[in-house]
Amino acid sequence: MTALALTADNDPPQIADFDFQFGRWTVAHRRLRARGAGCDDWDAFDSTSHCRPQLGGVANVEEQVCVARGWMGMALRTLDLATGEWSIYWINDAYGRLQPPVRGRFQDGVGRFEGPDADAGRPIVARYEWSRCDTPHPRWTQSFSYDGGATWEANWIMDFTRA
Repeated sequence: MTALALTADNDPPQIADFDFQFGRWTVAHRRLRARGAGCDDWDAFDSTSHCRPQLGGVANVEEQVCVARGWMGMALRTLDLATGEWSIYWINDAYGRLQPPVRGRFQDGVGRFEGPDADAGRPIVARYEWSRCDTPHPRWTQSFSYDGGATWEANWIMDFTRA
């Protein structure tokens, strides 16, 4: 097997999908206090974020530090060069293990990534959605489906502003 070095001439277009997020950010969070329970009470808090490309852009790492709530976490995103699909893994300091990935791609300026997971022992489909990526304030939204994808509940919204 021969390794092919990526150059600007042969980079897949998806390699630039997360370029908007590289750098340092302040992040305004809104998170539902109770998920899957019809709750409309949101907890608001701030964090900082730093995202950087790795491996010539086929991966990137985003580190979140939330002093207000006492946690740290990291997203690892990897691009499958054969399919053009991103996988996003999450790890935090509370559990120290990679969570099941969500997978997907950007289309028409919106990135949608889904995958099976569990919420407090309940099987769910998790969705991460990146929107407003071409603005100074990109938005990440996490939604869960408790019915196999028929309906969705947005439970965490993060609005990013350059630090």
